[in-house]
Amino acid sequence: MSFVEKILKGIGSNFEKGKPLEKLYPLYEALDTFILTPGKTTPKAPYIRDAVDLKRIMILVVLALIPATFMGILNTGYQILQAKDMAYDFGQALALGASKVIPIILVSYMAGGLWEVIFAVTRKHEINEGFLVTGILYALTLPPTIPLWQVAVGISFGVVFGKEIFGGTGMNVFNPALVARAFVFFAYPVSMSGSNAWVAVDGYTQATPLAVAAGTAKGSSVVEALNQAGFTLNNMFVGFIPGSIGETSALACIIGLAFLLITRVASWRTIAGCVLGLLTITSVFYLLRGPEKLAFFDLPPYWHLVMGGFAFGAVFMATDPVSSAATDTGRWIYGFFIGVLTGLIRVINPAYPEGMMLAILFMNAFAPLIDYFIVENHIKKRLARVTARKS
Repeated sequence: MSFVEKILKGIGSNFEKGKPLEKLYPLYEALDTFILTPGKTTPKAPYIRDAVDLKRIMILVVLALIPATFMGILNTGYQILQAKDMAYDFGQALALGASKVIPIILVSYMAGGLWEVIFAVTRKHEINEGFLVTGILYALTLPPTIPLWQVAVGISFGVVFGKEIFGGTGMNVFNPALVARAFVFFAYPVSMSGSNAWVAVDGYTQATPLAVAAGTAKGSSVVEALNQAGFTLNNMFVGFIPGSIGETSALACIIGLAFLLITRVASWRTIAGCVLGLLTITSVFYLLRGPEKLAFFDLPPYWHLVMGGFAFGAVFMATDPVSSAATDTGRWIYGFFIGVLTGLIRVINPAYPEGMMLAILFMNAFAPLIDYFIVENHIKKRLARVTARKS
């Protein structure tokens, strides 16, 4: 037995049944299984020989989010330096960005973690590992200047009403991080939308690329308007633009995507469906463009892929294994309609030019229905083959 195991075993004796800290056993269990591989085995079939459990899956997703988190911190610092007309300095940008972003992440984890502990102790079950991902995902969908108390209120709503009310991790219908984000968006719109949401320092405002595109006058070139505002295809891909902390860099999302695909944590079918759906609907709009149409119709389809929260949502939100479709065909359908709805909301509704958040939440509700029809179709086909062979 290792030195760490001995220490944990000694501490754990205080949390056993009948001991003073019995009710707080979920806290000890969370620490024990986080540091060491669980020593429990499945008591009955089906059995799977695999060293990866739910906690390890969640850790892999958190690791995949590191590039987006790092880029979010660096970009926030860059925006602050730009607002103050200061020369770019990597170390200074990183420090300034960290001073804004890290408190948001910490508050998200502390407030949401508190609710996780409360429900685990009350229901007498282990602390759900899903919050390792929910806490960081939610924080990365927020603007860097949101008040910390709003961060706490939002994650509290997301954990309680987005997950725990359904029974906890694995039982939720909607993505908890998006539920939290949607609550903050509609409850505190001034902090979440408009140019004021992206203020790096007092008295400095700047619109996001989607806001510029949505506000371009009819008959004008939306690409020219974006370029004049300083938003080129290149800097939107890299991520040095105003926006939510983790959503500005498509490049960082692609790096995270590569890690998720290599580890087989995310489904490439869902992501491919999202891309295909967005390109399809925006291509239709592009073909219908004209002087009487909204300027957003004139935006080339591939530009949509690097704007707003599409890349982040497609890679990290739409692929949530609990709230997304579970069948291979269902994932294609689920992802495709997320892309279509995102394009529709962006282009047709200039008052809300993002769309990805609402599209994913809407399709979360239909994911079980999609899987139901896919499974039913498979059953009918197999029954038909059996009947044909008997006859």
